[in-house]
Amino acid sequence: MDYNNNTTILSSERLLFRQHIPEDMDAYCAMEMDADVRRYVGGQPRSREDAERRFMGTLEPIKDRLNMWATVLKENGQYVGRCGIYPHFNSTGSTISDEGTLAFYIAKPFWNNGYATEAGMAFIQFGFEELGLKRIVAHVQAGNEASVHVLKNLGFNLGSTETGHRTFYHFQLKNPVT
Repeated sequence: MDYNNNTTILSSERLLFRQHIPEDMDAYCAMEMDADVRRYVGGQPRSREDAERRFMGTLEPIKDRLNMWATVLKENGQYVGRCGIYPHFNSTGSTISDEGTLAFYIAKPFWNNGYATEAGMAFIQFGFEELGLKRIVAHVQAGNEASVHVLKNLGFNLGSTETGHRTFYHFQLKNPVT
């Protein structure tokens, strides 16, 4: 099934998750250019030109529900970030079947409103019940205590810690039905 710009893939109490549309570009780029937002997802803020280039990839037709989706407020359609479950890749770059990776990327003006937790709950249910995943993982850079807190509240367990240039925590949540 192809998903077009008008497709809502999922909704929660306050949020809608859909494909990005051209009108999302300014808010998307603002997130990519914000040093506080980028601190734990690559470190450096992106230039406007680089952010726009990356945004253009979000406009391509989506053929798989394992993806990062525009996250907007139901009440007014305001873009607050991107959230979703995308494929889980092993160390060789191959996808691991029946597994997905949860991610939530919320713009700074919307922090501390519970949107990451709400999105996480919606995508966990979606991943297990709709997609039939057996396990969902999440990767968090050390120091990102807000995301660690959200994942623990969602029931994730720390699986391992990876050290190197940057330290990452690898969390997992297994489907309770399988």
